[in-house]
Amino acid sequence: MQLIDIGVNLTNASFANQLPSVIERAYAANVCQLVVTGTSIEGSEQALALCRQLDEGGQRLFSTAGIHPHSASEWNAGSARALEALLKEPEVRAVGECGLDFNRDFSPRALQEKALEEHLALACDMGLPVFLHERDANQRFLEILRDYRDRLPAAVVHCFTGERKALFSYLDLDLHIGITGWICDERRGTHLHPLVREIPRGRLMLESDAPYLLPRSLRPKPKNGRNEPAYLPEVLHEVARHRQESLEDVAAHTTACARAFFSLPAVEQRAETSNHAQN
Repeated sequence: MQLIDIGVNLTNASFANQLPSVIERAYAANVCQLVVTGTSIEGSEQALALCRQLDEGGQRLFSTAGIHPHSASEWNAGSARALEALLKEPEVRAVGECGLDFNRDFSPRALQEKALEEHLALACDMGLPVFLHERDANQRFLEILRDYRDRLPAAVVHCFTGERKALFSYLDLDLHIGITGWICDERRGTHLHPLVREIPRGRLMLESDAPYLLPRSLRPKPKNGRNEPAYLPEVLHEVARHRQESLEDVAAHTTACARAFFSLPAVEQRAETSNHAQN
């Protein structure tokens, strides 16, 4: 059984000086490939460097390049050129993280919209998929996406936490959906339980969003309270339970979906496995 973590923030400071062991625990938990999220120009450069440093074979670690909507006010005349250069690197497999966040509004909405449009135009020009963020901005998000969708190879709404209407609006646009440990949260994620059954095969992918969103159902919990890719099997268990599919089946079709979406190579199954490697 193999899993692919399509969204992990390995450049986060909480992983500093621990990355080799974090990645080894992921591999031991059957998370065979990871896509490291880029959320700024500097962060995207760091994600690329991390892939090159920690994956000598170039088969297991890949990244995205983009500017998160929280940082959309940082977009300037040189941002598109910098991103284009990053996106030409073989390890970088998608544009993003980009999108709209009208929940926190850390950047003005007009600047978020402009940055999203620039990302989408770049993805269309370069023939790359897009790694998207949306929070409390469904309608405006759709309006912008519709103008580019016919030219986009593919797009995933990562860390989907929305309601039924939002889910079907994204599926109607033939978007992919990323599910995280939010589905394991008994306080705020139970609405996803019936919705996850509605996501067609070939459109569903799994992600940790580590170090955030530690699955609340995980036992035992790590003492440091930090999420990491090795805990992705907990998300798999919850998704399989509510889709009424076997673990092996969900692992197979979500991994095949991620591999096709990001154009990842096939990798051999490693011999060592563990359920939930802990610190």
